[in-house]
Amino acid sequence: MAGAPQYLLALYIAEHREAPPVSPGVVADLLDRSPATVTERFQRLAEEGLVEYEPYEGVTLTPAGRQAAEPLHESYVTVSWFFRVVLELDSSEREAMELAGAVSPAVAERLAALLPVEESPSLEAE
Repeated sequence: MAGAPQYLLALYIAEHREAPPVSPGVVADLLDRSPATVTERFQRLAEEGLVEYEPYEGVTLTPAGRQAAEPLHESYVTVSWFFRVVLELDSSEREAMELAGAVSPAVAERLAALLPVEESPSLEAE
């Protein structure tokens, strides 16, 4: 999935790792995309009111973007933990990033229910 949800999720994670605005290059690294591709997507997301993009400054989630990204992050955390604990995938975070926007909250809840209690993920931001 290379759509808006993946970019919003990556920006949400990046904003929790460093103070916004976030450089498109940081998000490009998270998504294994070129900075130009990420910049182009952020320009479109800015038109939709989900991010604020300032050339040469970076990008920041708007309140609407944050509202859209929070449930994506919850799904991402759950899917990542499921892939790591149950499927024992080394690439659990990358795979979860690809699927986070495609997994409904109901599916994420069911996956979380399959995790051992001591392994259950925290849905707090990283």
